[in-house]
Amino acid sequence: MDAVLLALAAVWGAATGLLIPRAAYRFAVEPEEPWHTACPAGHPLTGPARGWLGPARCAACATHADPAAQAAPVPKTPAPEPQASPAPAAPAPEPQASAAPAAPAPPPPVTTAPPAYAPGTLAPLVTVLVCVALAAATGARPELVGWLVLAPVAVLLAVVDRRVHRLPDVLTLPLAAAAVLLLGGAALLPGHAGSWTSGLLGGLALGGFYLLLFLINPNGMGFGDVKLALSLGVALGWYGWTVLFLGGFAGFLFGAAYGLALVLLRRAGRRAGIPFGPFMAAGALTGVLLGALAG
Repeated sequence: MDAVLLALAAVWGAATGLLIPRAAYRFAVEPEEPWHTACPAGHPLTGPARGWLGPARCAACATHADPAAQAAPVPKTPAPEPQASPAPAAPAPEPQASAAPAAPAPPPPVTTAPPAYAPGTLAPLVTVLVCVALAAATGARPELVGWLVLAPVAVLLAVVDRRVHRLPDVLTLPLAAAAVLLLGGAALLPGHAGSWTSGLLGGLALGGFYLLLFLINPNGMGFGDVKLALSLGVALGWYGWTVLFLGGFAGFLFGAAYGLALVLLRRAGRRAGIPFGPFMAAGALTGVLLGALAG
């Protein structure tokens, strides 16, 4: 049963993770800009859900590829026929001063793949690993359905925040509502290992703490982080106040370690801003895994 559960979690993580690159590309815009509606080459995004769902590479770029970019086979040159007796060589003509220089040879053809919306992203692999880890720690308990639904959205938010330092409201607010509803449904089923009431209080507590940090230093804490803290607090509070504290503290610890590494490597200054959403999500995942294992 455990192997089947892990396999199902891996399939779910792969199916949802493969949809993240295109969605992340569309969401990765500045606050005042509209969502991307075309690929980097200008082709309109088409597919289910008005183009929000689809592969990570643009199919139109592959269809409209330049034929000259395809490498053509080099024709074979026939060998010269042998001659019975060599003719005397004619004297070489003297170079003309007015002769035009030879044209340079064209560059060799280059074959290119269709551009990806998120080149080099690890989002699909990360989603698979997160889903499998949640399934292994939670087991066949009702709250696992909630974790598997919330995890891909959290990964998507982390990718968007890493690119443009932004956590869109269209993702953070529905994520908080989904966390409340999914865990509320899990609390009605037998075999759950958490408390819906403590989850609600955890969301209010962590969200209120981040709101306080935002009011104290708006330049150091974005309001999107406050909204993300609502859903993460619900997930962590499901397993109690100890898990809420550990998961919240782990997020700050991961963020501080990353910032310190950037400073030591001289890749950023002490006051340089870093996207905090990925570290909040990583801290919450750590707390949920610990709570699930102890439950």
